[in-house]
Amino acid sequence: MIILALETAADPGAIALWLDGRIVVRSCPEERSNSESLLPLVASTLTEVGLGFADLDGIAFGAGPGSFTGLRVACGVAQGLAMARDVPLIGIGTLEAMALASGGERVIVAMDARMGEVYYGFFEQGVQQGHIGVFSPKAAPLPTSANWLACGNGLNVYPLLRERLSPFVDHWNPELMPSVEAVVRLAAQRFANGEQIDPADAVPLYVRDKVAKTITERLAEGGKA
Repeated sequence: MIILALETAADPGAIALWLDGRIVVRSCPEERSNSESLLPLVASTLTEVGLGFADLDGIAFGAGPGSFTGLRVACGVAQGLAMARDVPLIGIGTLEAMALASGGERVIVAMDARMGEVYYGFFEQGVQQGHIGVFSPKAAPLPTSANWLACGNGLNVYPLLRERLSPFVDHWNPELMPSVEAVVRLAAQRFANGEQIDPADAVPLYVRDKVAKTITERLAEGGKA
């Protein structure tokens, strides 16, 4: 099975090819936007391994949460390719993929969501526990037991969150960012199980519906209009 995965929840974006179990990963150039470079990167990587778009058996995209603009890029490109080629499509949660990439069995993922908040979720044995949410560091829910692994750049950006999690966490990986390799691994499992979505129904998982603070909110925090 040959699967293409796209992940642009954070910069720079990246793609991965699943080639019957072998994985090839390539990153978008940092000097160009994901919207400019993603599709050319896919084409060049397919050429590099001696394949073309017609050889794809499935397409996956990191569904989010993450950068609003980035999520739209990956979703739009994946949707367009799946429709044009009549190829199965699936969306993979970005935090779920990060939990897999962490290598932990009980994982807390905290990804910087800007605006003083984190995208936040709990995973046990790869299974999401409850809902993915967006929280301020002081309002993020805490686990009820110990022996967790915590990952994601939100841990470095918001020291208060790390402080609150300290009694429950044994291992830390604050450098971990969205992983296209984990996206394609999860996609391979799900395609093998017969899972897919209608390309017309492909949408990013934004989690929150607001991309910037209002002038009033910024002024109330001592910022500028």
